[in-house]
Amino acid sequence: MSILAIGTVAFDSIETPTGSADRVLGGSATYITLAARFFCEPVRLVGVVGADFPAPYIESLRRCGIDLDGLEVDPDGATFAWAGRYHADMNGRDTLATHLNVLQTFSPILPARFRDSRIVCLGNLDPSIQMQVLDQMDAPELVICDTMNFWIDHTPEALEALLGRIDCLMINDEEARQLAGESNLMLAARAIMAKGPRILVIKKGEHGAIVLDETSVFAFPAFPLEHIQDPTGAGDTFMGGFAGYLTRHTTFTSDSIRRAIMYGSALASFTVERFGPERLLHLRPEEINERMAAYRRITHLPDVQPLTWTNGSYHG
Repeated sequence: MSILAIGTVAFDSIETPTGSADRVLGGSATYITLAARFFCEPVRLVGVVGADFPAPYIESLRRCGIDLDGLEVDPDGATFAWAGRYHADMNGRDTLATHLNVLQTFSPILPARFRDSRIVCLGNLDPSIQMQVLDQMDAPELVICDTMNFWIDHTPEALEALLGRIDCLMINDEEARQLAGESNLMLAARAIMAKGPRILVIKKGEHGAIVLDETSVFAFPAFPLEHIQDPTGAGDTFMGGFAGYLTRHTTFTSDSIRRAIMYGSALASFTVERFGPERLLHLRPEEINERMAAYRRITHLPDVQPLTWTNGSYHG
């Protein structure tokens, strides 16, 4: 079962309380595809880089089985580059520099054989570019989308139109409140789903995620880690793991979506352990199985018997 991911392929320069890294491989499409590859093939990447993009980075993606026929190389341009500094608690960050470079003129044209992809992951980009991708697809069974506060502020009409064409939206809690204009997170979620998405995933960083569908609400914790080196790409990895797991199912039920959340969270927990995608590039399937087993242990709830209220207190 195939996945197509459209997004950035980038240079990231990162400062965290644990160290720094300069011009490492990054970008939403990079993290999405590296996570999804553990569950299905082919995983198809659509993006653009400049002439300065190192051949070893491309070879790293190719060795991981990523189909790069949709990766454009602009011989006259420079690769998108981002620089950021994380706060002490790793939950907040400051953007130090953003160089759009080749992204300023990016207009994706999908290879014909990419158009039958079953699941489409729209990484964080201008909603008009995300729409261009959907216009070229045949009939994907599931469209998953990410966006951010910049697009909510500056392209509200394009984003509104896009929401009517997707199945699942993944945003953080701040963005959910901003998009809905509602401070109560659950009311915000329902308002967003009324715009089109039948599945909404609200990411809450170290506090996990909340997923809502048409019939249920599910909250899941992040995996507890003692050492976090770099949170960059964790949300994109989450999307890739989520989408990858769902390729194993013929229908997308509440149960399969919940399991997909678990796998997405597990993959994201590896990403933050190293700078850039290093952990994903060298991750072994048995490590994923071990983390999933640990997840099951820490999230297991014993059977809870209902209490009886008598004489002014609960008993049981």
